[in-house]
Amino acid sequence: MKKVCKMLGLLIIFTTLFSSVCYADNPVVQTLYTADPAPMVYNGTCYLFTGHDEDTIVNNFYTMNDWRCYSSTDMVNWTDHGSPLAATTFSWAKGDAWAGQVIFRNNKFYYYVPVTRKTGGYALGVAVSDSPTGPFTDALGKPLVTNNGGSDIDPTVFIDDNGQAYLYWGNGNLWYVKLNQDMISYSGGIVQVSPKPTSYVEGPWFYKQNNLYYMVYAGMGSNGEDIQYATSTSPTGPWTSKGEIMPSKNSFTNHPGVTDFKGNSYFFYHTGDLPGGGSYHRSVGVEQFKYNGDGTIPTIPITQTGPAQVQYLNPFVKNEAETICWESGIETETCSEGGMDVGFIENGDYIKVKGVDFGTGAASFVARVASATSGGNIELRLDSPTGKLVGTCAVSETGGWQTWSDKSCTISGAEGVHDLYLKFTGGSGYLFNFNWWKFEKSGTPTVVGDLNGDNSVDAADYALMKKYILGLINDFPVDNDIEAGDLNKDGTIDALDCAVFKKLLLGIV
Repeated sequence: MKKVCKMLGLLIIFTTLFSSVCYADNPVVQTLYTADPAPMVYNGTCYLFTGHDEDTIVNNFYTMNDWRCYSSTDMVNWTDHGSPLAATTFSWAKGDAWAGQVIFRNNKFYYYVPVTRKTGGYALGVAVSDSPTGPFTDALGKPLVTNNGGSDIDPTVFIDDNGQAYLYWGNGNLWYVKLNQDMISYSGGIVQVSPKPTSYVEGPWFYKQNNLYYMVYAGMGSNGEDIQYATSTSPTGPWTSKGEIMPSKNSFTNHPGVTDFKGNSYFFYHTGDLPGGGSYHRSVGVEQFKYNGDGTIPTIPITQTGPAQVQYLNPFVKNEAETICWESGIETETCSEGGMDVGFIENGDYIKVKGVDFGTGAASFVARVASATSGGNIELRLDSPTGKLVGTCAVSETGGWQTWSDKSCTISGAEGVHDLYLKFTGGSGYLFNFNWWKFEKSGTPTVVGDLNGDNSVDAADYALMKKYILGLINDFPVDNDIEAGDLNKDGTIDALDCAVFKKLLLGIV
C-alpha cells in the first residue's frame, strides 16, 4: 500500500499538510489498510486481529480477502505476523473477509468470521489454530451459523465466568447463540435481541467488566457510523443504551474492540486517516481510557498520539524488524526464515521504534539482512529521522532477497531511553530486506544461568529457561543470551540444561 501511495504522491501531500503525523502512533499499522479491530490478550501479549482493505477496490465496494494479526507487549510497538487466515481457507466461501474475533479455549484459538458463501449470502464460519498467529484452518468444513444471509456478519464471542460461551452478531438486527464447550457448535435456537440497543447497526463487541455486561457497537450517527454502547446485568439482556463513545472519522463504517492489558483499558476503532484512506481504505487506531466510577464509558477522543507506552523496549534482545511504532515507505512480506520481514526498502524510508531503553549504553549493532542488489545502509538515529546518528550499518549484496546474512557496526552515544529510528539510505531502487536486529553492550561478562540480567541466578531465571524450551519466548533479555543459557555447553538450550540448572540452584555444581 505504501508504494502505491508514493506513486500517487499522497505521502508527500500528507507530510506537507500534517507534518506532526510523521512521528505519531495512530493509526497503529501503516504498511497496509486495516479495519475491524479485534484485540485479544494472551500470555502477557496483546494480539490485534484486523480485516485488510486491499489497495485496489473492486466494484467500488469493500475488497477484503484475508485477515491480519499483530502483537504488542507495550501498546505502541506492534509486530506484524502476516495473515493467519484467508476467506479462501473456507472451501465453501468465495470471499469477503469481514469483521471477526479470536478467543482462546480448550488449548486452542478459535476465529469466528463472516464470509460470502459460494451459493450466495453471508454465513459465519469458525477456524481453529494451536497458535494465536495461525495458521488457522476451517474447523467444520461448513458454516457454523446460517440465519439471514444478508445480515450474518460481525461475530463477537465471549466466555462468561460460569463457562458458558456466547456468540453475538448481526447487521441491522442483533442475534446470539449459546456456544457449546467445543466452541464449534451451539445449543438451542438462534435468538434475536428485541428490543435491540438504540441506533444499533452492526459491529457488536460483547464483554464483561465488574459484573456488568457491555455491548459496544457501530450505531448510526450524524456523519456515518459512530460507536455507541449498551449495558446489561445479564449476558442475554435486556440492554440499556448508554449513548455515543466515539464519533466517526473519515469512514462511513466503524467497529470497536475493547480490552484490558497490564492494568489499563484500551479502545480500538478504525478511521480513514492514512493517505488514500476512506470508507474502503480504513486504518485501526487505539486509545487508552478509564471507566467512570459507575461503570459507564466516557467519550473517547481520537488522537494521533495514541496510548502511553506501558514498558520500554529492550534493544539487547533480538527484535523483529517488523516490530514498528511508525514507518515511512516500507512494506512487510513472508520471510524464508519464518515469520515476516521488512522489504521493498528504498532510500529515505525508515522505521520508528518507540521507547527503547539503552541503559548505560550500547557498543554494537547487528542486523539480519538480505539483498539481491548492491545494498545500502541502516542509519541508527535517536528521536527523529534526522536525529543524533549513533551508528551506520553497511548492508552489501548477499546473493538474493531471501539469502540472509548478519551485518554489524559499532555504536557510540546510544544511552538512556530514546525513540529509535532505523533509517535506510542508498542508491535507487530496492536496497535490501530486513529480518531482525539487536544491540549489544560492551564489556558485559556472561553470568552463566543469569537469563534476566539481574546479576543473580535464581528461580526467575529457571522459569525463563522453561519458557524458552516450551517455545513461549525466543530469547533471554541479556547479552550473549545463548551462552548464558547453554549450561552444558553443547550448543543448544534444552531439557539437559534444565537439569544442570536445578543442580546449579541446589549448589551441586
